[in-house]
Amino acid sequence: MWDYSDKVKDHFFRPRNVGEIENPDAVGEVGSLACGDALKLMLKLDTAERIIDVKFKTFGCGSAIASASALTEMIIGKTLDQAAKITDNDIAEYLDGLPEQKMHCSVMGREALEAAIANYRGLKIEKPVEEGTIVCKCFGVTDNKIAHEVREHKLNTIEQVTNYCKAGGGCQSCHPQIQAIIDEVWHKEKEKAMIEASRKPVKRLTNIQKMKLVQETIEKVIRPTLKFDGGDIELIDIDGDRVMVSFRGSCSECPSSKVTLKSTVEAKLRELVTDTIIVEEVVS
Repeated sequence: MWDYSDKVKDHFFRPRNVGEIENPDAVGEVGSLACGDALKLMLKLDTAERIIDVKFKTFGCGSAIASASALTEMIIGKTLDQAAKITDNDIAEYLDGLPEQKMHCSVMGREALEAAIANYRGLKIEKPVEEGTIVCKCFGVTDNKIAHEVREHKLNTIEQVTNYCKAGGGCQSCHPQIQAIIDEVWHKEKEKAMIEASRKPVKRLTNIQKMKLVQETIEKVIRPTLKFDGGDIELIDIDGDRVMVSFRGSCSECPSSKVTLKSTVEAKLRELVTDTIIVEEVVS
């Protein structure tokens, strides 16, 4: 049994603003009776595009009724621009939370509001979430709709997808396709993040900043590593990206000192200071 908040129960048993507006300025209709949920939202506006009246009619469960009722109270008195900022999570929070399995009800409310605003402004909603290939035949949910909800709400499991758009909640034969969509979305997001990271401009250090970072890295990172094996290092000079050092202790006599110079000293300075640094050994 789902745990409903007192606010959800109140808006279910005493829904606000139910009915129709004669000659509404905006109408948003989402869902379908065939899929089990449908919502019609009607708005009346003043000359400043402020919502002065709102009514709704819905077909669905108690959470759908409560979500639609809450939405009407949230948007009345607001301008369309202010109302457009309301999200499905805002609707759920207004109701002191919804069971995860009922989050699709608040999503339907947000989509109805988007549709009403687009209807008033003579715009076509640019999110083609209802277009695409039907993945969940039980509820008529497309691949684009599933991908949109996965990105929008950071979903990672089939169960979460079902909670937000009902896809996969019927016969479950579409579960492999839903999982494939989830995997594809996050694979693309990971690639996108990597590309964006590679395009970020490299922070340019001043000479003083670079010298300070080189000294700190040698003192706090490189020297303790070398001293562990009986060696040591001394910073001799810094000239642009050239860093001149001299090995001390066991490192000065070690036949692998040239390897250490590149694999340890230069590698750490490139990692922690700048990747253009070149380290040279000075025998003294």
